[in-house]
Amino acid sequence: MAHALTTAPLTWYHASIEPEPPRPSLEGTIRAQVCVVGGGLCGVATALELAERGIEVVLLEAEAIGHGASGRNGGQIVQGFSASTDTLIRAVGAEDARAVWNLGREAIDLIEERVRRHKIDCDLRWGYFHAAVTQRQLRNLRATARAYADFGYDRCRVIGGDAMRAEVLATDRYVGGMLDPESGQLHPLAYLRGLAGVAAFLGIRLFERSAVTAIDHGPDRATVRTARGMVEAEHVVLAGNAYLGGLVPSLRRRVMPVASFVGVTEPIDPDVADTLFKQDVAVADGNLALDYFRLTADGRLLFGAGASYSATTPLGLRRWLGKRIRRVFPALGGIRVEHVWGGLIGITVNRLPDLGRCGRRLYYAQGFSGQGVALTGLAGKLIAEAIAGDGSRFTLLEQVRHRAFPGGPLRTPLLIAATTLAKLKDRLGL
Repeated sequence: MAHALTTAPLTWYHASIEPEPPRPSLEGTIRAQVCVVGGGLCGVATALELAERGIEVVLLEAEAIGHGASGRNGGQIVQGFSASTDTLIRAVGAEDARAVWNLGREAIDLIEERVRRHKIDCDLRWGYFHAAVTQRQLRNLRATARAYADFGYDRCRVIGGDAMRAEVLATDRYVGGMLDPESGQLHPLAYLRGLAGVAAFLGIRLFERSAVTAIDHGPDRATVRTARGMVEAEHVVLAGNAYLGGLVPSLRRRVMPVASFVGVTEPIDPDVADTLFKQDVAVADGNLALDYFRLTADGRLLFGAGASYSATTPLGLRRWLGKRIRRVFPALGGIRVEHVWGGLIGITVNRLPDLGRCGRRLYYAQGFSGQGVALTGLAGKLIAEAIAGDGSRFTLLEQVRHRAFPGGPLRTPLLIAATTLAKLKDRLGL
């Protein structure tokens, strides 16, 4: 048996910071230059970038700010894209691939700049380790480091298991990995709320519990409807990603919601934590259904895992996550997992983000494929630039052609079968 992700309890992120008073729901008809649909990192960043350009914005969130992926993800800031550099070159050509790669670098810089400028307390820390479970994964990481260097980023260092255990992580689970000093971690909900607070200060009208039911395109304006209200706007930005649902069927076919699960332990003894983590890094392995983890500011282990296309939170999740933690760190065999939850990641077929336009008035961004903490903020900036009149950088990603997931009504069971095979290959080291 399982229950839907929408009934999952609040996350450790919500428990670890002060609650916010609810914002009003939309009632009646209002007007704005732009209506943003979605109150996660992408939507709030878009609204903020627009407001900083003097554009009037209304933002509609179906639940509360941070209810979706932005309040549920692992808080990991990762360099580049989920797709390989070869995939990026095939998608946009060699010349534009370098420009797109530089946009990915800018996405990370944007986080640091916004945290500093707005004085957002979100536990931002730098340092990342891509862990290799097999020798094949370690060879792939060496190739990745070379590809990054070809694009002008030569800060990554690949190390073997002995060096890893001495310098990074005390575990026999991995055969080595790649250190990246300019990827990192943060408290995503605190970061989002900080941005939302700045957005409200700039005059952006933020409405919660205002799910969009329909969008109508007129010759002069678009109309965005909710159960009890309506926004008339010159432009609409769809920033719901995996939580957008069937609002625009053509977009839904190009992104697959994938469930991932996260647990947070009780505080770890500081001496034990220092023994296990030689460096304060966020970590993810190279499996398809990967493990990803990091230490929180108050000394807990935040541990995420899984890739389920069934979009349900399984019973026994706490026990399952505990088992995966012990597989990496046997010394934490008795640790108690205090918080567990699930959330949705939006992935594309080629694992590159899907940015584009539907007609003249509707912009969208989706399919960040596990790297949304950084890339959502970049997407917001590119969309704001385009709406303000300069779409040159937006078109670098808009030109990427995205296929619908195969299978039509059978796409979910087909993907479950393919994922099961891939997990088996990971387990066998193939």
